[in-house]
This record gives sequence, structure tokens and C-alpha cells, in this order.
Amino acid sequence: MARFEREPSEFTEKLVSLNRVSKTVKGGRIFKFAALMVVGDEKGRVGFGLGKAAEVPEAIRKGIEDAKKNMINVSLSGTTIPHEVIGEFGAGRVLLKPAGPGTGIIAGGPVRAVMEAAGIKDIRAKCLRSNNQQNVVSATFEGLKALRGPEEVARVRGKSVDEIVG
Repeated sequence: MARFEREPSEFTEKLVSLNRVSKTVKGGRIFKFAALMVVGDEKGRVGFGLGKAAEVPEAIRKGIEDAKKNMINVSLSGTTIPHEVIGEFGAGRVLLKPAGPGTGIIAGGPVRAVMEAAGIKDIRAKCLRSNNQQNVVSATFEGLKALRGPEEVARVRGKSVDEIVG
């Protein structure tokens, strides 16, 4: 059984959801698995991917490979995020609010997995509208992509960081 032995990775890998789907054919049902994976280095890089296969370990492996292809960098301020943001994807909406040190991750399952993998320690999050796990994860990523640190805003507006922060 050395087929499913995995080498240790520099990323943390989290299984968000595992879904068994079936297709009915003449001879009966064919089952397949869809695994939604989140990977991150806990230093601001995070990605998610969907893997589908006839067996669970294979679906997870494919999900991890897909996630590594779709990595994004998140702008952090200390252990939280720079500002409040709402991420939208499909019907999924996720509200992300910065929180003080020691708050921890106050978030539902799919959002929590993304935050832990990204290395965000203090945040408050709320899923609005849809709670479909794939849409919630995608909406969280849209929110994280929209984050802008004070340095970035200052550069775009041609001002100093002190003027932006106030």
C-alpha cells in the first residue's frame, strides 16, 4: 500500500468537504468522490482546489494539486486583516472583520479552514446568504483578494502611509 504514502509538505492541507456523488447507469450506480481542499503556508499564502476521483485518497491528492496551482497572497496586518470586507461568489457572501489579538478565529467550518491555512489568527467572519461550502470558500477567497494594506493604498494614491493611517 505504498501508493498513498505522501511526502511531508511545506503547506498545511485541510479537507473542507468530501462529497459522494453517484451516476446511475444501466448496471446500477457508479459512485465518485469530490474533495474540496485548502492548502496554505500559514504566512499569508493560501489556495483551494477541487479534486474528483473514484477513490477518496485520489480525490484528496487531486484537490491538493489543484489548490497549489491556485495560490493567492493575503495582505495581513499582524495576526489579523487590515480592514473589513465582504467577499461575494455566486450566492455565497462572506463578511470578514478584523479582530484584536487574542480573539481567535470566530468563523464557520469552510471559512475557518481558509483562515487557519492563511495564517490569520484573529478574525470574525459570518457567512451571509448561501452556505454551500464551495461557494463559501470561493467567496472567502474573493474577500481576501480584495484586501489592501496601508502601504498598497498609499502607493496607489501617491501619499505617505502616515497620511493614510492618520
